Amino acid sequence: MSSIAAAAVEVPESTAGSPLTRKGRATRARIVKTAADLIFERGVAGTSIDDVRREAKVSGSQMSHYFQDKRSLVHAVIGYQLDTVLDFHTQPELGKLDSFEALRLWADLNIEKTLKQNVEGGCSFGSLAGELAESDPRTRADLAAGYDRWARILRSGLAAMRRRGDLRADAKPDLLASVLLSAHQGGSLLSQTKRDIKPLRDALDAALDYVYSFAADDTQLPRSGRRSAVRKSAAAAKHAPHAGQARRRHENAATVSRVR
Repeated sequence: MSSIAAAAVEVPESTAGSPLTRKGRATRARIVKTAADLIFERGVAGTSIDDVRREAKVSGSQMSHYFQDKRSLVHAVIGYQLDTVLDFHTQPELGKLDSFEALRLWADLNIEKTLKQNVEGGCSFGSLAGELAESDPRTRADLAAGYDRWARILRSGLAAMRRRGDLRADAKPDLLASVLLSAHQGGSLLSQTKRDIKPLRDALDAALDYVYSFAADDTQLPRSGRRSAVRKSAAAAKHAPHAGQARRRHENAATVSRVR
């Protein structure tokens, strides 16, 4: 088991040799959530143990009872934010992320979530990775293990689609999962920096279009997945000989109408 699974994701049954009561587990969870919220807003460097203690309304002795130092608290926050990401990806609405429709919905929900944050803060897990990846080997390994668990969810759904025949046999679930995750992380960072949802939307659309390019010939794609084909068709008609322009405009308009 990775250190992130052992030390951060799961709440320990004891602290400093003393079993945690239900109240103790609740207190620890409140401290971790408070720290996660503050770090998401201010960053790790801008959040002190005293900031967390005051915001969580706990004493100094309680803080030291549950966490030896800031490093141990930060590792708990890594686990908390990873759980948040995994919960998002396993919500019932998305099923097992094993259909084109579910993948399209995944992208749309990520865009909606980012807009609700006013395009601020970026990805809760990715922002931690950006700040902490070079801090020490253990932390980098924990973050990498978290990304592996995230990618595994996407890969599992894509592998099921290939087995079912929705994706062609030459589709590589590992590669497609990496493309989707990379598009999400890169798009999130650019959108956060520019305070503009367009980079995230464009990155996810492009990643989905790449996944769609491996669809079996008889597979019905989600509406948004056909936008590239419609744009290419419209561009081709624009540069076609004059004699055929009227007919092609009519065909493209019909295609757009069916997509909508």
